[in-house]
Order: sequence, then structure tokens, then C-alpha cells
Amino acid sequence: MGFADFLSDAGLSMLEQWVTTRSYIAGYGPSQADVASFKALPGPPKVEKYPHAWRWYKHISSYQSEFSSLPGDPSKAYTTYGPEKSELTMNPKDTPKAAEAEEEEDDDLFGSDDESEDEEAKKKREENLAAYKKKKDGKAKPAAKTIVTLDVKPWDDETDMKQLEENLRSIEKDGVKWGASTLVPLAFGIKKLQITLVVEDEKVSLDDLQEQIAEDEDHVQSTDVAAMQKL
Repeated sequence: MGFADFLSDAGLSMLEQWVTTRSYIAGYGPSQADVASFKALPGPPKVEKYPHAWRWYKHISSYQSEFSSLPGDPSKAYTTYGPEKSELTMNPKDTPKAAEAEEEEDDDLFGSDDESEDEEAKKKREENLAAYKKKKDGKAKPAAKTIVTLDVKPWDDETDMKQLEENLRSIEKDGVKWGASTLVPLAFGIKKLQITLVVEDEKVSLDDLQEQIAEDEDHVQSTDVAAMQKL
């Protein structure tokens, strides 16, 4: 059914949910889908309430001078994009009833308290239940990640930006995943490379990564973190 009215909390929540795992509204690069959705917003979403939507809005705003030339059908309304279903539901596993059902299921794995049982069987059941819950609680939590927008500036307008990007993407580190990129005009014909990446906080130091990028002295003048947001 597509996006709902972005003037409502429901519509903004839908946008927030949609761009949590996406850099663009549709596909792997900016398009008319982003332009239509961008123009439907009265301004940037509140970063404290909709951090991913705010990140997407700021990123797309850098393409405003190119809106008319971006691929896609400019006649389509923003409501034609987004999730197929407009309703926003809680994760069923997060609902109170689901939690109660899960507890009952855990108990059923080892028998009901209402069943008549001797002391030895009851003790064994409680031990099994405790071991199961300990194992369940000990499951590893998802690694903390951050999405970063990085600006990489060349020395001058004669710098081979294609080679610069190839050298940058050739950096392979555990916990780094390179994303979409674009060239952003600076001045005097010079363009900077703006690239997004996702890093695992426990594995990657942004300072170390920037130092490694700067080792490409033939192409890279400097690097700056333009934006970052926890996932």
C-alpha cells in the first residue's frame, strides 16, 4: 500500500522503519523515489525520534541540485513507494501475551507444576528448567553497529577519483562494510567522494580506518566524518 502521510507520526514511523536497513527508498542509489519522498516531508524528521529517517533526509538533501536528472518516474507519488502493508505492528515476540505464552511453553517443556510428581521428579524438572533458561539467557547479543558517512577529499581537480574509490574499497577489515557513494562538488572543479559504510563498534576504530585511507597519499588529501548514527 506504500507510505502513509508523512505529516503524521504513523507515516514518519513507517519511513523510519523503512530506511533503518536501506540507504535509499528504492534500489541501491538515489532516484525519483527518494525525490518524491523527500519533497513530501515539510522538513528533516526529528533526529532524536527518527534517527534513520533523519540520516536518509540529510543524505538525499545533498542531491537537490541533481533531483531532475535522477533516474525513475517523477510523476509517481511518494505513496506508491514503501512497504506493501501500511499497518505498523509490534514484533509479535515483544507483545505481553507472547511473553506469557513463551513462559508457559518453557514450563511445558519440563512438565506442569499442577501434575502430581514425587520430590525427585520435581527436583529434576526444576534443574532442567533452570539449565534451559540459563542457556537461553546466554545467547550472544547482536553486535553494536554504526552507519557512517565519510567525506574523502582529493588534492585537486586532476585527481583520479575512480582510482581513489577503488583504493578505498580495497581496504578489507573485519567489521567494515562499504556502501553507496557519490561525488559531491566542492569548488574550482574539485569533487569529494562521499561514501557510507557500516562498522562494528567493537572491531573497528574510525580513527585507525581514516589513517589507513590517508595512506593513499597520491589521491587522498584528507578525510572527515560527515555523519554517523547507531544502528
